[in-house]
This record gives sequence, structure tokens and C-alpha cells, in this order.
Amino acid sequence: MTNNDIFKKLRVALKLRDDEIVKILELVDFRITKSELGAFFRKEDHPKYMECGDQILRNFLNGLVIHLRGPIPKKDSKPAISNKNTKK
Repeated sequence: MTNNDIFKKLRVALKLRDDEIVKILELVDFRITKSELGAFFRKEDHPKYMECGDQILRNFLNGLVIHLRGPIPKKDSKPAISNKNTKK
């Protein structure tokens, strides 16, 4: 199974449109146009077919995590104080 196959199956399973995929990739600062994206979803024998590289699929998956879960909350620089060990 190629990266293109994985990308196609995720697109169908999650019912994503091209513009939504572009926005998901922008969440991880990866820019791609709709026409570049469309080349990944073509048949292998099509003249404009393009192989989906590991970097593109990795960025899509990382962006998908942010899209579905939300951004990672920033940690405070101060440690939390626990009241378990304090005497009353």
C-alpha cells in the first residue's frame, strides 16, 4: 500500500474535501495548493499523477491530530503545588 493509497482512504473515511485538507496542512505550516493535492488522488497511469512522499503524509497526519483534538495546551513554567503533603 502506497502513501497515495493511505491518503485517499483517509480522505474518503473522514469525508474531507480538498480545501479542508489544505487547511489541515496549514495547521502545521505546510503550504500546498489544491492542484498539487489533486495530483496525489489521480490514478497512477494519469500523466499528472504525483507520488505522495513521506513528508507530505506525515504533515497531514500531524495536522489531522491538531484538527481533531485541538492544539497542544502550553505548559506553565511554574510547577503545580500539591496539597497532599501539607499538614493542617
